[in-house]
Parts: sequence; structure tokens; C-alpha cells
Amino acid sequence: MRISVNKLDRAALFRDRLAEAMAQTGTSRAALARAAGVDRSTISQLLSDGDARMPGGHLVAAAAEALSVSTDWLLGISDRPEATADLLTATLTETERASSADDQIFAWHEEAAGYKIRHVPATLPDMLKTHAVMDWEYTPAMNRSPGQAIAAAEARLDWMRASECDYEIALPLHEIEAFALGQGYYAGLDAAIRRDQIDWILSVHDQFYPTLRLFLYDARRVYSAPITIFGPKLAAIYLGRYYVAFRDRDRVRAVTRHFDGLVREATHAAREVPPVLEALRSSVHLEHGPGPMHNRAME
Repeated sequence: MRISVNKLDRAALFRDRLAEAMAQTGTSRAALARAAGVDRSTISQLLSDGDARMPGGHLVAAAAEALSVSTDWLLGISDRPEATADLLTATLTETERASSADDQIFAWHEEAAGYKIRHVPATLPDMLKTHAVMDWEYTPAMNRSPGQAIAAAEARLDWMRASECDYEIALPLHEIEAFALGQGYYAGLDAAIRRDQIDWILSVHDQFYPTLRLFLYDARRVYSAPITIFGPKLAAIYLGRYYVAFRDRDRVRAVTRHFDGLVREATHAAREVPPVLEALRSSVHLEHGPGPMHNRAME
């Protein structure tokens, strides 16, 4: 049985749900106005306690799309906030062919433009790797060539330069320590390449901070699988040859809370990472003198 709601109550419910969705997605009035194609003052009016007017259907639809909720939920017709397309709980994206996988990942980045992206890499973050490290890492791979990896990483870094996204990366401290010492996964990687790589991360971090923030956490205290969270829209878990991608609101929130927990438990916050990297760089002992720089030039 549908309950009749008067105009004032409907407007108040819309206002409350709009504010709730904005708070949960971290969307500012200015950002929502840009996404909906209206003035910021229009959004302010919608959120005003004294305004009992309901917006037009076009504005409701645009706000719902920008906030990844359903129009029915915003209007108080439904108690489920998910958009109809998001009711599918998960999709499995195959990554056997590297070019297709990279295209998909880049499409997810573009879809999340304007939102915060959170990332836990499987090794070092691809978009922060030098050409030399990717040559070493991907040459033995059956399903990915160094050229493909380099092109995809450069495209993501260029996209970040041009976008308005905040990018947070959480990395286990032991990963960067093992890299600097050439141990475990990184055994056999030339010391000059490792030192150049640390220099490159420092350079990129210096250029992009605070838009790009790195956090180091102790994997003995907290653990994470490789994940990427594309704003409020999608969360992807990397399995190796596949990504499991979630679009429903509850699962994206759950993965986001997990990432936020890594940041809270970080042994080194973003401001503290450069000194750690500099100390690790000094621990890299060159046997034959400094090697050539393997990074592309900063633009």
C-alpha cells in the first residue's frame, strides 16, 4: 500500500536524501552543480530548509546519476538507494589479454573522473614504475608485454595530470623495503634500476602531492588484497588473470571502509613517505656506479 506524502514532506525527504548521498560520496555542491549542468546556487536552494519546491525531472535524474543513486530513492518512492543498473551485485572481468584489461581499467578511471580513487597495488603501482622496472617485470609474463604495460601506465599518469581526481595509494612497507634491497620478488633486479625507480617515485610524488598521496602500512598488522576503488561507483579486486568488479553501493562502501582502515593504520602517512623513500634509496648499493636514468622526462 502506497502512503500519500504531501508536497512539503516530499520536498523535505528529497532534501534530506540529496544531502545524505552527497555526504556519503564526498560530493560538494560545486561538484554536483557541474555534474548536473546547473549553477551552484541551484543546488544550494535544493538543500535549503525553507525551500519546499521540487526540482524538475531532468535535474533529479542528473543528480541521481552523479551520486550513483536511483531517482526513486531521491524522491522517496523507494527505500533502495541503488540505481537500477547497480542491482547486479558483481561482474567478473577477464584480464587474459593485457590490452583489453588495460582498456577496461582506463575506462573505469575515466568513469570515476572527479572522484577520489583509492588503490592497493599487487607490487609497486604500475603508474609509478619506470620503463626499466616494467621491462624487467613484464618480459617473462605470458599475457602482457612491457610495451603494453608502459603504454597503459603512462596513459594513467597523463590522465591523472589532466583530471581533478584525488589518488590515494596504500602500499605495504615490506614491499618497498624488499624492492630497495632487491630481495624476494625483486631478487636479481639491478641496483641502479632500483635506485632510479625510487628517484622516480619521489619525483612524481613531489609533482602531484597532495593530489597524489602515498601511505605505507605494516602488513603484519593489517592485510589487503590488490584493490582499486573508483569513487562511489565501482570497486575492483585483482585476482591475477581476473578482476572482480562490484558496482552495488553496499559492497563498494565495504571495500572503501577497508581501504580507509589501511590509511588509519598506516605506519607512515603521506607527508612521512618521502623521508622513508630517501632512506631506502641510500640503502641501495651500486656495484658499478650510477646507471642511466630509465624514466621518461617529466612534462
